[in-house]
Amino acid sequence: MKVVAYNIREFEKEQLALANAKVHDLTLISNGLNIKTLHYAKGKEVVIVSERDVLSREILDRLHEIGVRKIITRSISLDHIDIPYAGRLGLHVANTPCEDQSALGIAYQTISNLNNWGDEKCLGLACQCALVCSNKEEFKKS
Repeated sequence: MKVVAYNIREFEKEQLALANAKVHDLTLISNGLNIKTLHYAKGKEVVIVSERDVLSREILDRLHEIGVRKIITRSISLDHIDIPYAGRLGLHVANTPCEDQSALGIAYQTISNLNNWGDEKCLGLACQCALVCSNKEEFKKS
């Protein structure tokens, strides 16, 4: 998958590269996601954000307009994302609820989310979509 990750701190670069193992086409940006940095997401399927990135309706609209369809936050919190509005746009949203909240643990959960989306698998507890899908319904049954 073609992915851009915003608000990447220096120590996160190595962790994400290690977890990714050159599977996904990752672009790592130290800037936060905002109107001025949105152009880095052009041509990408997925954006990875931190809880420091506020995904308002305007940002979500712009992401949708340029073809982004999936969002992963490197946090448990979702307060910075308008989840209901993302759902209305058909955007998939995931977080990183893993027990290991170290930089490496979050990196592996982030890449696991990408891998599962690539394989069309359910993200389980990481799925925060406002969308209804058969994968989510199957996960709830198990």
